[in-house]
Amino acid sequence: QVQLAESGGGFVQPGGSLRLSCATSGFTLDLYTIGWFRQAPGKEREGVSCISAGGTTYYVDSVKGRFTISRDVAKNTVYLQMNSLKPDDTAVYYCAANPWGLVNLTREEYDYWGQGTQVTVSS
Repeated sequence: QVQLAESGGGFVQPGGSLRLSCATSGFTLDLYTIGWFRQAPGKEREGVSCISAGGTTYYVDSVKGRFTISRDVAKNTVYLQMNSLKPDDTAVYYCAANPWGLVNLTREEYDYWGQGTQVTVSS
């Protein structure tokens, strides 16, 4: 059974950092693309970053240079290090698994989703 579980969210002041974790089970991590998405109140869920099966990473422009995605295959875990956080980064963050294995943040191609973790950036 495929499962993903996010952790590491919380409250942080602008300019601060958080590291999100996505613990996975039920599939081989390095055969899937893992994406991080976020959804702010009243907004559509949007892709933030992904790491392909081959380890290629991708970031949307709004987080490029501030966020870093990585994975530890031995621990079946994907991380999202978030630095220089801004109030606009406030959202529920989700990790998701895409069996195609390519660099892709198309939400509809992700078959499995975690329950989300809240990130709040505020002074």
